[in-house]
Amino acid sequence: MKRALINIDYTVDFVADDGALTCGKPGQAIEDEIVKLTEAFIDAGDYVVFAIDRHDENDEFHPESALFPPHNIEGTDGRRLFGKLEDVYEQNKEKNHVQWMDKTRYSAFAGTDLELKLRARGITEIHLVGVCTDICVLHTAVDGFNKGFKMAVHEKAVASFNPEGHTWALSHFKNSLNARVE
Repeated sequence: MKRALINIDYTVDFVADDGALTCGKPGQAIEDEIVKLTEAFIDAGDYVVFAIDRHDENDEFHPESALFPPHNIEGTDGRRLFGKLEDVYEQNKEKNHVQWMDKTRYSAFAGTDLELKLRARGITEIHLVGVCTDICVLHTAVDGFNKGFKMAVHEKAVASFNPEGHTWALSHFKNSLNARVE
């Protein structure tokens, strides 16, 4: 079975103390696990996608603009990967099996060619890490389930600014999306 790691939104704006839409300490606490998993997938030659939220400044028509403050604005430091993960990406970005993918919706599948890339590589199982557990990770998981991918969500490598949402999403992954929560 071929697998891929989808690393979702682990950026400065979502994780740093002063990030525009940060989950703060819970996001920072998963840094070592995300780095460890990312390095392991890269070293194994598995497909690794950095699915990163991208917004345009002052985009009043984006549906998130009514819900959240501006974040992950194109060209800002807020879109950089947080902490040690930035170094992992920079050291490996030239490898064929490591890819940065901009996304403009919660799900890494919405409006991107992620499914095409996975299918072209014969990938049947996706592993999800990143933030926020109950928003972008959840929506990516729902789409992955509906597209027929087997899934694993790495519990020690997902976080949210909403503790109740985080707990609910972990249960939902397992009980409604048939994902392994590892």
